[in-house]
Amino acid sequence: MIVQTVCLWAWFPAEDWSCEQDWMETSGRHLIFPSKVLGSLAISCKQDTCITTIELSVINTAVIPVKEVIVESVFTQYSLACDFLSPPPPPPLCDLQDAFAAFHGNKTLVNMFLNPLLVGELAPDQPTFEPSKNESLIMDFRELCTTVEKMGLMKPNSFYFLALLFHILLLDVASWLILIYFGTSLLPFVASLGLLTIAQVQAAWLQHDLGHLSVFEKTKWNHLLHQFVMCHLIGASAKWWTLLHSQHHAKPNCFTKDPDTDIHPFLFTLGKSLSVELGTKKIKYMPYNYQHRYFFVTMPPLLFPAFFHFHTFYIVFKKKLWVDLAWQLSCFIRLFLVQGYLLGPKNFLLYYFLFRVLESSWFVWVSQMSHIPMNVDYDKNLDWVSTQLQATCNVHQSYFNDWFTGHLNFQIEHHLFPRMPRHNFWKVTPLVKSLCHKYGIEYKCKPLLTAFADILQYVSVLT
Repeated sequence: MIVQTVCLWAWFPAEDWSCEQDWMETSGRHLIFPSKVLGSLAISCKQDTCITTIELSVINTAVIPVKEVIVESVFTQYSLACDFLSPPPPPPLCDLQDAFAAFHGNKTLVNMFLNPLLVGELAPDQPTFEPSKNESLIMDFRELCTTVEKMGLMKPNSFYFLALLFHILLLDVASWLILIYFGTSLLPFVASLGLLTIAQVQAAWLQHDLGHLSVFEKTKWNHLLHQFVMCHLIGASAKWWTLLHSQHHAKPNCFTKDPDTDIHPFLFTLGKSLSVELGTKKIKYMPYNYQHRYFFVTMPPLLFPAFFHFHTFYIVFKKKLWVDLAWQLSCFIRLFLVQGYLLGPKNFLLYYFLFRVLESSWFVWVSQMSHIPMNVDYDKNLDWVSTQLQATCNVHQSYFNDWFTGHLNFQIEHHLFPRMPRHNFWKVTPLVKSLCHKYGIEYKCKPLLTAFADILQYVSVLT
C-alpha cells in the first residue's frame, strides 16, 4: 500500500495565490492544490488500488502526501505520474523572513505548516539576499535574536500583566462606585469620567500586549484574555485590531501597506516625498497648510468615536466575527446598565462621548509620537531592521512614562521584537543601541513633551 493517509491542511485563500496553473508541484512528495480547484478529486495510486474522494468545497488547499499519484478533477483532467523523493526537512529558521520569525513564537508548529511549501534550495551561484537589503545587518540582528532568546527576554512575567489587569478592573469599578456613593453632580461626574478614561487607556495598552502574544507562553490564553479585554472592557473587536496592527508592524510608515498611514492624503499629508508628490500632481483634499491647526480637533479627539467605532463593527460583520460581536455587545450592555442607569439617557450619552474623546486623544498622541515625525514613504523593500528603525523612535524611560505610554516609549525595541514582553524592553536596549552604532543607524530617543511637540512641528513643516 503506497498511500496510507490523506492529510487535508487549510492554507491560503484563493486570492493569495499568484500562480496561473491549477496545481503546484513541490520538490518534496506533496502536491498542493489551490482552492480554485474545487469539487471532488479522485486520488488513485499506481501499483495498488487506492481511490479516495476529497471534497474541496469547504477547505482552501489540499496537501496530499504520496509517492506516486494520479489526480483527476471534475473540472480539469490531470494525468500526473510523479516520482517523488523523500520528504524534505523542515525549513530552518534562518530561511524564514525576519518579519515572519518576529511574529511567530512556536517555530515547531510553524515549520509543520511551512514544510509542504518548501520548493527546493537555491543554486550555489544564486544570491541569498536581495540587493536592497543589508546582509551583514540581517545576520547580526539574527545573532542578536538568538542572544535575546538565551537571555530569556522573550519569556513573560504573567503576574506582572495580571497586576495590570487588576488595576484596570479596580479603576473601572471605582468609576461607577463614585456615582453610586457621591451622586451624579459635576464633581463626581468628572471624577468618574477621569477614572474610566484611565481604565480604558490602560486596557488598550494591555490588549496590545495580549494581541502580540506577550502575556502568556500559551497562545490560546493570550487570545482568550485578549477577547475579554479588547471586546468586553473596551468594546472593539480583537480580531479587527490584529488584522490592522499586524500590517502596521510588517511595514510601518509604508504608504498603502501600513493602515496607520491611510489618513494621507484625505485628511493630512504625511512624509516629505509623499507631500511633494501631491504638489506635483496638484492633488488637494484638505487645506494642508493649516493641518497643524486642525490636527487638534480632528485626529486625536475623533479617531475613536468617529472612526474606530464604525470600522470595528464593519469588519466584524464583513468577516462574520460573531464571538467578538457578542463580547462587544456585553461591553455596551454593561455600560448602559451601570453608568446609563445612574446618569440617565442624556447625561450618559454625554459621559460616553467625553470618555471616548479623552481616550482617543491619549491614545493618538502616545501612539503617533514615535511614528508621524519619522520617515513616511512608499515601501523601499528594505531589510527588517532598517524598515523598523527608520519608522520608529523612543521616548525617555521613567516610571511615569512607562505607565502613561504602556511602554510604547520603547517603540524601537517593540518593533524589532514585537512578541517581547514590555517589562523586558529596557534590558535589550543596550544591545539594540550597540547594533545601531555598529551600522551608523541613528537611535532616536527624546523627552515625552518633545515627542508630542515634534508631531505638530512635523505636520507643520510638511505644509
